[in-house]
Amino acid sequence: MSDIKVEGFKSSATLEALAKVFESYSEEEKKAQIKKTNGIFEMRVKNAEGKEAVWTIDLKSTGTVYKGEPKQKANVTIIMSDDTFQQLAEGKIDGQKAFMTGKLKTKGNMMFATKLDGILKAAKTKAKL
Repeated sequence: MSDIKVEGFKSSATLEALAKVFESYSEEEKKAQIKKTNGIFEMRVKNAEGKEAVWTIDLKSTGTVYKGEPKQKANVTIIMSDDTFQQLAEGKIDGQKAFMTGKLKTKGNMMFATKLDGILKAAKTKAKL
């Protein structure tokens, strides 16, 4: 699992926890999450030093989180800072507010991006992120 972690990114610990939650799902839970979400998120996160890291949340075919660009075309690419991602994951800011204030940018299906909040909330309750 440690292949998700990237030095200097707080987000990587959150995404690693999310990956563990997905791994802990039974086949039925995983299938339900895939059916409900049916898409791929490409997360482009910049840290304080200006370095960018990319992760993929695949809830279209595999129900996994991994480091790197998506193996299939992403439904949406979400671009934000490390701090903004942490605030989203902790529920301190919602995706819509982050988008409206310019803290979060999207490429692709913007409406699909709204599903990220639900995924983070579901994982938070299961993993106590």
